Amino acid sequence: MNTLTRCTVVLALLLAPALAAWAGGPQVRLDVAFGKPLLYGPSPERLNYLKIGMTGFPMADARERTPVNLAIVLDRSGSMQGEKLQHAKQAAIAAIDRLNREDIVAVVAYDSDVRVLVPATKVTDKRSIFRAIEELEAGSNTALFAGVSKGAQEVRKFFDHKRVNRIILLSDGLANEGPSSPEDLGDLGASLGREGISVTTFGLGLGYNEDLMTQLAQRSEGNHAFIETPRELARVFDLEFGDVLSVVAQEVQVTVTCRNLTPIRALGRSAVIRGQTIEADLNQLYANQEKFILVEVEAPAAGLPELKPLVEVTVKYRNMVTKAEDTLTATVEIGFSSDSKEVAGRENREVMVSAINLLANEQYKVATRLRDEGKVDQARQALEANKKLLLKGSIDYRSDKLEKMAVQNEMDAKNLDDASWNKTRKNMRMQQQSIDMQQAW
Repeated sequence: MNTLTRCTVVLALLLAPALAAWAGGPQVRLDVAFGKPLLYGPSPERLNYLKIGMTGFPMADARERTPVNLAIVLDRSGSMQGEKLQHAKQAAIAAIDRLNREDIVAVVAYDSDVRVLVPATKVTDKRSIFRAIEELEAGSNTALFAGVSKGAQEVRKFFDHKRVNRIILLSDGLANEGPSSPEDLGDLGASLGREGISVTTFGLGLGYNEDLMTQLAQRSEGNHAFIETPRELARVFDLEFGDVLSVVAQEVQVTVTCRNLTPIRALGRSAVIRGQTIEADLNQLYANQEKFILVEVEAPAAGLPELKPLVEVTVKYRNMVTKAEDTLTATVEIGFSSDSKEVAGRENREVMVSAINLLANEQYKVATRLRDEGKVDQARQALEANKKLLLKGSIDYRSDKLEKMAVQNEMDAKNLDDASWNKTRKNMRMQQQSIDMQQAW
């Protein structure tokens, strides 16, 4: 074996972790790794994948969780009449019942008009909040943009960096009053995200616009769910509140500086690339959940061992337990070897699985676009090719996750006919959002 340079990983969690350890405070875990820590020296292949993973620390005591500042925005248009609205009210009440006296909640309902059923208030009188929700009745059209905007106004009344600031939107229909395109709602989501307010969107039934709802959620760092039947509402509200009540870090800023390495593109979660620098922001980290940035990079073609390509990573965030602003750092190098077996043996399985999943997700979106254009056969071929890519990855890296997505692609390829497409598309868009944003549920 003739190793030119072995991969060295230097994780230096400086100052903030040391102080936190001295003070007994918990820390986010930072894991930085390349999919291929060693590159094969004689090969012209220089592509690699860099993963910056951040895992929220466990919550030692649920009583110490971060208080929330929440607005629940409910569609009360005519199509919500009956079972839908009844289950929506029950699910909202059950979710609010999990909050305590330090939390703040507002409830907004919209049809053609927007009504604030419960102005932003501390949860000290649950009975009056529940009564206001129970009295809600269905109306007419769907002024979705106005409903979300009013929810944001309520959240802003008590906006606090020491709280989890979030909007939960439920809708079963198309936005047909006011701004109504996916771009309009996506821009609103991005604006709220910059303020530190995430929007989670629940699409109920088969009548809503999934592009609009996923754009609003993804660009604000919120979750999204397609809920086929009203009876699923309570379960999904419960899952969402599991996230909301487990936030351990906020205002996460990631900066990556590349040395002798060229960043090509971010996969999944968005990041800004300026020359050799990569920047990305995340609104929240949850207890025991990993969120990550994954970037495709390229090593130089000449003088490899001497250049020692590396990345320097800095992560800053607001610790919601210690109330401090913490900083984590890491430096990771790429090594080179003339031994192809050593190179293959040193691949990082976890990073490669994440990269394959995100690359396949891009093709999953291509298949959706082809079907939207009426190119059913091409969409089916794209899904079948994607299935093969995922199955190969599942075998190479022993990954149940990739195998599961291969099965999903196969199922979707069989449900592209006109009768099935509406439901299939909603499931596909939900999956795409979930993979990109690493949604846990």
